[in-house]
Amino acid sequence: MLQALRSTRVCAPDGLRAATLLWEGEKILDLRGWEDVPTGAGLRDLGDVVLLPGLVDTHVHINEPGRAEWEGFETATQAAASGGVTTLVDMPLNCVPETITAEALEAKREAARGKAYVDWAAWGGVVGGSAGGNADALPGLIAAGVPGFKCFLIDSGVPGFAWVNESDLRLALPHLRGTGLPLLAHAEVAGPVDAATATLNAAHADPCAYSTWLASRPDAAELDAITLLLRLAEEFSTRIHIVHLSTAQALPLLAEARTRGLPITVETCAHYLRFASEDIPDEATEYKCAPPIRDAKNREKLWRALESGLIDMITTDHSPCPPEMKHNDPGRPEFGRFDKAWGGIASLGLALPVVWTGMHQRGLTADFDIGRMAEWMAAAPARLAGLTSRKGALLPGADADFAVFDPEPEWTVTPADLRFRHKLSPYLGAHLRGRVLETWLRGRPVFADGVVVGPARGAEQSRSSPNVAQVRP
Repeated sequence: MLQALRSTRVCAPDGLRAATLLWEGEKILDLRGWEDVPTGAGLRDLGDVVLLPGLVDTHVHINEPGRAEWEGFETATQAAASGGVTTLVDMPLNCVPETITAEALEAKREAARGKAYVDWAAWGGVVGGSAGGNADALPGLIAAGVPGFKCFLIDSGVPGFAWVNESDLRLALPHLRGTGLPLLAHAEVAGPVDAATATLNAAHADPCAYSTWLASRPDAAELDAITLLLRLAEEFSTRIHIVHLSTAQALPLLAEARTRGLPITVETCAHYLRFASEDIPDEATEYKCAPPIRDAKNREKLWRALESGLIDMITTDHSPCPPEMKHNDPGRPEFGRFDKAWGGIASLGLALPVVWTGMHQRGLTADFDIGRMAEWMAAAPARLAGLTSRKGALLPGADADFAVFDPEPEWTVTPADLRFRHKLSPYLGAHLRGRVLETWLRGRPVFADGVVVGPARGAEQSRSSPNVAQVRP
């Protein structure tokens, strides 16, 4: 049946405007004027709330198979649906087996079957090691349909996902050259981190102080890694994507690379745009992540880089764990120790109101700004994952994925608002602006009236070739 949804504020590719969205089955048919409703279409009028394309989050740790007690497809995708996200792309390192072979990818596909409430894809991994890492496995992963690859230039914290050095990358990048597939890099290197940690240890710095954790992961670790990656991007003519940029000191390097036409894209995360290091209490290990949250001046420079287009997109880097791994129980040993706690911030489902709140605080509330928010959180991530033919924009032929967003309500985050597995997050108690009212996946609701709606219909979005996405049930 032909269906129509209209609003005075539809986030169309050409800007926010009054429009009517038409779809039938799973696909968008057209985007027309507000009064242009075909006879016989089932019409629903949203009034003045915003109709956004379904968001795409390309940096999520789902952790299944193997560590579903940390997070799994069911809880991760329900959390995503509650926040207007209709497509997740899973990182390859916290599952068992890690997604570093085609066989491991098949294990992930089997684990996801019947559990995903939104669509998903999986990055492949590039790892190092004395035997050359998994460079020989990359062609099989490409043929199996991964949209790109993730690597760490520093210890990932996961024994089965070894970090890479320049020699490892020189073995891997020839396999990516010419494919159009990006290499996503955790851009920190060990040298500055090791030196900073040795200095702190010698000074007997307090491991429960956030300032100690921040000092142990200096800006120089990111700068050195990004310098290496830019050099390799130029040499191998390969797309490089910098994940979770935290330091504004890297922005001049990235700007210069853009002027030379290097194929570099950059993301930052909602937590780097929300929090500031000087406001983080000691022992508050729920804030631990790597790279770390830096100071307020740094945060404002990241916002300006988003506005200028130097930073392309915003992701969550949702990286949950069981609460005991955060060492947040005062009755247990090593309470509040940042050096011992798992590094990762749980936030899936909250990014849209977090970002909108930050925009509102900075006066970025015009119709144009809502369009930029959709670019940062839907269109740009969809391009990174090669899904622009079906995800990230309200376009004819694309999937009928959209979010109904009211930008006005103010509310405070409670445990009931956290639909991921463990209700531990630095966003608890945060005062936010804007609420997702509904999320629709391929023409049917998956979240409405505060409830996730079943059944689990999410499908893998894999690639049959570097530039073509296909759906796997």
